[in-house]
Amino acid sequence: MTEIPTRAATAEAVQDAPGSLITLLTDTAELTCNTATFDEGAAGAPVHFHTKATEFFHVTAGRLDLLVGDEVHTLAAGDFIAVPPGVKHAFAPAPGHTASVFVGFTPGMGRFDYYRLLGRVHAGEATVQDIKDSSSTYDNHYAESAAWSGRRRSAEP
Repeated sequence: MTEIPTRAATAEAVQDAPGSLITLLTDTAELTCNTATFDEGAAGAPVHFHTKATEFFHVTAGRLDLLVGDEVHTLAAGDFIAVPPGVKHAFAPAPGHTASVFVGFTPGMGRFDYYRLLGRVHAGEATVQDIKDSSSTYDNHYAESAAWSGRRRSAEP
């Protein structure tokens, strides 16, 4: 079966946090893709890992800080990185910058409902506990990172 194209004018968009917008593109067993746009200062995604999927990032505009393991990389427009299963990662716009990113998972993970849950939390219709309770369903497991925590502190005046 051929998937129907996702059109920019009708793609579902989810505001998951202040200054952060996720546009849903495709969510199949093979591939999940979205775009994410971040205003300057947006929190981005906290430290987490996936046990089954590789997550990849292609920065299309701005600058993105991305934690991979214990190292923070700053990616610019045109840069690409793939994070294998089991590796901690987090991402947010680099201090003083906005960022636009194409994000994908392979294999696909049925993640659109996870993004919608984030939107409901942002709207006050669900709780952070609901996100924690969904970890196994969406293969999104939260973790800690001194390198990521230090990134925010070192960027402050």
